[in-house]
Amino acid sequence: MPIRLATRAVIVHEDRLLLVNAYPGGQSDLWCAPGGGAEPGASLPDNLTREVHEETGLRIKVGPPCLINEFHDPERGFHQVDLFFRGKIIEGTLTEGWADPENVVTQRRFFTRRELADIRLKPDSLPDVAFNRGFGYDPLEEIVG
Repeated sequence: MPIRLATRAVIVHEDRLLLVNAYPGGQSDLWCAPGGGAEPGASLPDNLTREVHEETGLRIKVGPPCLINEFHDPERGFHQVDLFFRGKIIEGTLTEGWADPENVVTQRRFFTRRELADIRLKPDSLPDVAFNRGFGYDPLEEIVG
């Protein structure tokens, strides 16, 4: 099975990090940065802009890359590489009425640094990269749900 490539946005707004829950019907309490699979023929920033809008209703400006994360499911042979880019909101706000057209993202919200300590999120290094402005790499880890 080929490696799947995905893009994700690290959006810190008013000292809070934007995360989404992409598990329909509350199947999991795991949060992640908005984004998704890259489509062939479109640049990574264009893919990310599309994905963030679909999942949150926000329009963003894509900045520099800041994190690479890879994970896999050895039983299924699944392997994904996520490329995280810094993002800045240029239009929109989170609203209750927004619905992901693919019905994958069920929740979206901003978290303070303190709130991040009380939730499950992946990758583990995301808060540090988001708030400390470094660049990170998370080596291959097994997928969690």
